[in-house]
Amino acid sequence: MNVHFVIIFLLFIAVDFSSSLKILGVFPYCAHSHFSLGFRLMKELADRGHNVTFVSCYPQSKPIKNFREISVSEIRGPIDETKPSLVDFGKFSVWSQMNWVSALGELYTRGVLSSKGVQELWKSNEEFDVVVIEHFVNDALTYFHKRFNCPLVTLVAGPTTMFTNHMAGIPILPAFVPNILSDYDSKMNFWERLDNTYKQVLGEIFVRSVHVPSQNNILREFFPDAPDLRTFLYNSSIFLICSHTSLSDVVPLQQNIKEIGGYHVPPPKPLSEEYKIFMENATQGVILFSMGSNLKSANFEPEKKRAILKTFSRIKQKVIWKFESDLPEKPDNVFISSWLPQSDILAHPNTIGFISHGGLLGTTEAIYHGVPILGLPTFWDQKKNIEEASRKGYGLKLDFENLNEEVFAAALDELINNPKYSTTAKERSRIMHDLPMKQIDEAVFWIEYVVRHKGAAHLKPAAVTLKWYEMYLLDVLLFLLTIAAIIFYVTKTVVKLLICRKKTFVDKNKSD
Repeated sequence: MNVHFVIIFLLFIAVDFSSSLKILGVFPYCAHSHFSLGFRLMKELADRGHNVTFVSCYPQSKPIKNFREISVSEIRGPIDETKPSLVDFGKFSVWSQMNWVSALGELYTRGVLSSKGVQELWKSNEEFDVVVIEHFVNDALTYFHKRFNCPLVTLVAGPTTMFTNHMAGIPILPAFVPNILSDYDSKMNFWERLDNTYKQVLGEIFVRSVHVPSQNNILREFFPDAPDLRTFLYNSSIFLICSHTSLSDVVPLQQNIKEIGGYHVPPPKPLSEEYKIFMENATQGVILFSMGSNLKSANFEPEKKRAILKTFSRIKQKVIWKFESDLPEKPDNVFISSWLPQSDILAHPNTIGFISHGGLLGTTEAIYHGVPILGLPTFWDQKKNIEEASRKGYGLKLDFENLNEEVFAAALDELINNPKYSTTAKERSRIMHDLPMKQIDEAVFWIEYVVRHKGAAHLKPAAVTLKWYEMYLLDVLLFLLTIAAIIFYVTKTVVKLLICRKKTFVDKNKSD
């Protein structure tokens, strides 16, 4: 009896160990929104018994079971120095916007590869079953999966863009797929399609001729013997993208691309007593105001700050504002804090509106909880996200550059008092929740699936092996044009000869 028990127990341990994976998660960009994507996923994997090593900018104060951290927090300073320029991002040309983002990628990719913790990891004899990397203009970091000789899963903090399309084998389809820097929806008129085509083609040219070569140079700086980046950049088994059809129009996706938008939203936690009392005493509702982790409300121009405060002082609702310094002139109905439990506040039944910069994660959290949005977009995809919210009826858009008291007050009044925004946000929330499995479960499933199927090569499209001119059939088009030109030339020559002969024949007959 005891022998049988021991055998069963040992078998149980063996099965348990065999199902436990060693996972390396690389989420090094120093913005709390990006960190939260990685932490939510890696923590879930650790909670399910996998052994996780997590590279990030924000090490936790308390140890977590099955969860080892490698901090790259030393790069936070240089990253923070770039953030004030974000307010001018919308003034840049399309090329300059892409160049700014690519330069940011260069900055922190170098910082990650030179950090002490990553260097030690690189030189170690560690083994991993899979590497999960957040791709955010950091292509050189895909070398991690080559170093540890294991499959690569790529997580994208939004929909696919010009920076990831080529990696996943996605052709550009400007007729109905808007560029990340456009503010169009899928139904574009001729001029919008023309502009969208320009941006898509320009994006492809920039990424292939500027961005990827610069990342390849970074790779060679740290690893002189490394192969060319393009030889392994296209090795991702699965792309997990943080988009969802409840937020934007449907786009065609390859089999190796899985939408998991909303996975980062955890179950609501009880609010602290301070927040709880403030919110439960808000009989007319609460407005949450946050410009995210990159932009600071404290850096607003004085005129914009006064316009916002005057508007808040006249409304019946209470306001919770993520504000990073003291604000002695704030009215009594405004609560400020340098950090907010954003998702938990959005989940509270008294929250009736969300004033936001329009970042995808905040927008996703708002729709997850059915809260309408008033957007003040400034950077990257924010304008497009808020345009989507406005077109689909769950939000309103304001021009941040020209913000004043009159337009801000009118927009906030419309959001609060017109029920269509709240109704539509709740409808979109139901769509986001109506799934065969939770987004976090799907994310975990696909990571484990990649390991079970040794890289899941059967999901990789042939498109990732094609050169750019093969992808868009430019070689075929050139061949056909060449054949057409030859046929035209031969036909023209033959016709010319026939005409000459006929003329010679006629002239001869006349002379006779």
